[in-house]
Amino acid sequence: MRLGAIEAGGTKMVCGIGDETGRIEERASFPTTTPEETVAAMLGFFRGKAIEALGIGSFGPVELNRNSPAYGSITTTPKLAWANFNLLQAMQRELGVPVGFDTDVNAAALGEATFGAAAGLDSCVYMTIGTGIGAGVVAEGKLLHGLLHPEMGHILVKRHPEDRYEGKCPYHADCLEGMAAGPAIEARWGRKGAELADDARVWEMEAYYLAQAVVNLVLILSPKKIILGGGVMHQRHMFPLVRQITLDMLKGYVQRDEITGGIDSYIVPPGLGDKAGLVGSLLLAKGAAL
Repeated sequence: MRLGAIEAGGTKMVCGIGDETGRIEERASFPTTTPEETVAAMLGFFRGKAIEALGIGSFGPVELNRNSPAYGSITTTPKLAWANFNLLQAMQRELGVPVGFDTDVNAAALGEATFGAAAGLDSCVYMTIGTGIGAGVVAEGKLLHGLLHPEMGHILVKRHPEDRYEGKCPYHADCLEGMAAGPAIEARWGRKGAELADDARVWEMEAYYLAQAVVNLVLILSPKKIILGGGVMHQRHMFPLVRQITLDMLKGYVQRDEITGGIDSYIVPPGLGDKAGLVGSLLLAKGAAL
């Protein structure tokens, strides 16, 4: 099956051609500017490629209620040019193929659950920590939705005792994203995270916030694997810090070998690397075609 995929991000749109096995044969990236410019560029990529269906994993929040006239729209995004823009309809109208649609992090979770670090498991959480923070959930073999969809980047966290930074989130200031996403690191310390790799204070504080999120995920969703991706987690020394602080915060309450004895295999990087979202979007396309 010849499938198209879009990993729709606030900074760039990654488009790909592949199949239901997760194989990607061609890909291209376009800057996320205005909807008109960006959609035109993506349509130019897909035209003439004979795809049978398209999958879109989009930045959000997005409308996932199929009974809503706004289904397929990006909603209350701070990228105001994209607010209430119906990305699904714009692509489907021009390409004339079935379109599967979900959040970018749900797409990545689906990719990891099928071909990546959580393959063979019926539950996992994929959390990305980069320009923003978001999480996708597979529970009992299905992507998790609800009144909206998981927005775990905006959960409330306890402030680090030594942190005086007010927070970056335009909605909540000091939520998880406001305290731990890439822009918050840069605003707090005056330099991008990549330039602070050797400063232990930066990453101990970062791990304090991320471990709180992991503890909440363990206690609320009880996933069988937690996958941490995104640009911030390219600092691989973050994983030992997050794992240890998670154990410290859980205080032995969750007595499962996967956590108490195997946390190195429980909190892990993406098995698909930076391809998780695009591979997951191929699977969304497969689902739309069936």
